[in-house]
Amino acid sequence: MTNRLARIAAGLAILACPVAVFGQRAAPRVFVSPNRGQTKAQQNNDTTACQQWATQQAPPSQAPTGPGTHGRGVVGGAARGAAVGAAGGAIGGDAGKGAAIGAVVGGAVGRHRSKQQQQAAQAQGQDDWARAFAACMDSRGYSVK
Repeated sequence: MTNRLARIAAGLAILACPVAVFGQRAAPRVFVSPNRGQTKAQQNNDTTACQQWATQQAPPSQAPTGPGTHGRGVVGGAARGAAVGAAGGAIGGDAGKGAAIGAVVGGAVGRHRSKQQQQAAQAQGQDDWARAFAACMDSRGYSVK
């Protein structure tokens, strides 16, 4: 029964750790063309001013990034996984081993969820910035797509 729990946990761990994260996006690209005969120099000036204004309106996400920033997701997932694993392990006769396996799998799932939430917040911030930039350029007589 213990060997069976280990195989199940290994399978769950593989599913919880995707090889590639989908949904990551680069900064939004916008295409600008003058509608009122603005010169290239004027367009450059307007672009710089609107980029600054957009950054004031929709500042970059202040969400922390880096190696230690997913700790709460890992800890919470590990705690939930340990509880579930202990229950499953108790059925198989070894609650401690079940809890350990559940903690590993739960930690991986919690980290993955934290990363997804951070990426979603970053994407929303990029979209907000692009909309603010487009609104500014539109008000100065440019077509923005």
